[in-house]
Amino acid sequence: MLQSMKMDESSPLRIYVERTLAIIKPDAIDKAAEIENIILKSGFIILQKRKLLLSPEQCSDFYAEEYGKHFFPSLTAFMSSGPIVALMLACNNAIAHWKSIIGPVNSAKARETHPECLRAKYGTSELQNALHGSDSFQAAVREIKFMFPNSIIEPLPSREENEEYLSRYINPVLLRGLTELCMNKPLNPIIWLADWLIQNNPDQPQICEAVAVEEDQ
Repeated sequence: MLQSMKMDESSPLRIYVERTLAIIKPDAIDKAAEIENIILKSGFIILQKRKLLLSPEQCSDFYAEEYGKHFFPSLTAFMSSGPIVALMLACNNAIAHWKSIIGPVNSAKARETHPECLRAKYGTSELQNALHGSDSFQAAVREIKFMFPNSIIEPLPSREENEEYLSRYINPVLLRGLTELCMNKPLNPIIWLADWLIQNNPDQPQICEAVAVEEDQ
């Protein structure tokens, strides 16, 4: 008898795909290919990539939330001193995952506390720390739109919205399919379930037969 489905934390349906912005800064631009390879090996998908040279004014706009801090002039001067590579990354909990990989802001201190992180490896100081990562969900939305203004970017859904969608639309269909799979016991259950999901896709167009309309005599 088929037990009721209960999604645990390891289930694929619990994976929360998220996007974040990564920047390879001017001081690490010559290591861009190497860093991108590390990004891919870390489980990210690179959705979009741009190599560009920002003006000081554009850097000021990008780092507007840091305006007024003592390092702001040096930051904008550094970020406009050479080309950068902006990458839109996606994976499970991308924001936190990328932040953990790049490590603390100060590269010198990172070499003491997080020697395996990317800022420890490629950065030299707190200012020239090789890489940028979005700090939060809201920052990721703003920064992605800034670096990829010509892209159509759907709003990033929250974890709660994703889980509600799965619970309402995906899990019931899977439960029906798995129930019928257990009842039919096909020789090739994977192919059978794939065909069943195609035939029972709730989002597929519904084709209705045309109804003839009699003309008034």
